[in-house]
Amino acid sequence: MTALPSSTSAGRTLEWSGRCELCEAAARLRCSRCRLTYYCDVDHQKADWVSIHEKICQLLIPVRTSLPSLTSEEERKYRVEQLVKRQKYIIDLTSSTAQKFIFDGKHKKALPAALHALRFSTKVYGSSSVQLLPAYLLLAEACIGVGNLQQASNYLSQAQWIVLRTPDCSGAFQHRLHRSLGLLYVADGNFNQALYHLANDIYLASSTFGLKSVEASGGYFHMANVFFHQNKMDIANSLYAEVTDIWHTFLVKSVQTQEQIHKLRAEKSPFTEDKEVEVSEDTMTEAQQAEAIQVLNAILDIREKEPKQQPGETARVLHALAMLYYLIMDLSKACEIGMKAFDLLKQLPQQEPLEAIGYLLKLIDSQASCTK
Repeated sequence: MTALPSSTSAGRTLEWSGRCELCEAAARLRCSRCRLTYYCDVDHQKADWVSIHEKICQLLIPVRTSLPSLTSEEERKYRVEQLVKRQKYIIDLTSSTAQKFIFDGKHKKALPAALHALRFSTKVYGSSSVQLLPAYLLLAEACIGVGNLQQASNYLSQAQWIVLRTPDCSGAFQHRLHRSLGLLYVADGNFNQALYHLANDIYLASSTFGLKSVEASGGYFHMANVFFHQNKMDIANSLYAEVTDIWHTFLVKSVQTQEQIHKLRAEKSPFTEDKEVEVSEDTMTEAQQAEAIQVLNAILDIREKEPKQQPGETARVLHALAMLYYLIMDLSKACEIGMKAFDLLKQLPQQEPLEAIGYLLKLIDSQASCTK
């Protein structure tokens, strides 16, 4: 990791004033690189740096520097458009970074990035826009992860208020709100309310993205965890199987897409124009990769610890994980898990899954040979 930039002390010769980037207390320190970001102490500067500031330090300079006096309306309009584009880019970067930290279980690290996402979303869209919902939900989930349920509840209240003020709020936003509320009630031990909100999450996600979408799978997964904690194993196992099937189907399509891209690149003639092969919509985002790793490994752990083993279900999770690690180019892990699935499936009468795993292992071996 890049070294943390030195800070300038406030002291008596301080010619600037500001508020801490994380807590808004009076600032004593300033980032020596961008010179536009302030902190109350070293701990908050370090927390911001490891979360997001390292990535956005230089991006903040054109965004937080006042626009020069311009001679024409056209030039002023152009500068404003460029400013908004930069701010939206920072929103996307901070949001995706916070989301990945949350899926990785690093909730404390997610908080500064999510705060930046909220701050810039407010600047671009206004304080009551529905576009603020993703940032509020990220902050709520990060707070749940660090055990600050009261602050999480405050953020979710803000999100609910925005939804109430937006009659045409999309299902894509509403399902995420219900999921966050479900997670809050799980953390608080109120499983009945948790199941109510997770059921709404699944309904809205299924209506918006499709019954077998990865967007809906998260609701099934968290609902399964509730039933698991209630020791209702039949329902939990059924839901875990549903989540596995959704990700398995999605990953099969993603592997097929990856193959098509490799094939097109291999078939490109040296006499054709040097253009990148277009990436299909079936390819995974970083957030989806992190979610899949979290969810599938959690289900695998449950499957392998079950008193009554279900080799077919376990092998299906292993197959999905092998495809996932193949896609993110962790080939040694993909091969290890793929072989584990292959050995497990050899004990079962069905040959079709065995052939699919065998084909995946060939792809992994072929890719490994290409990267040597």
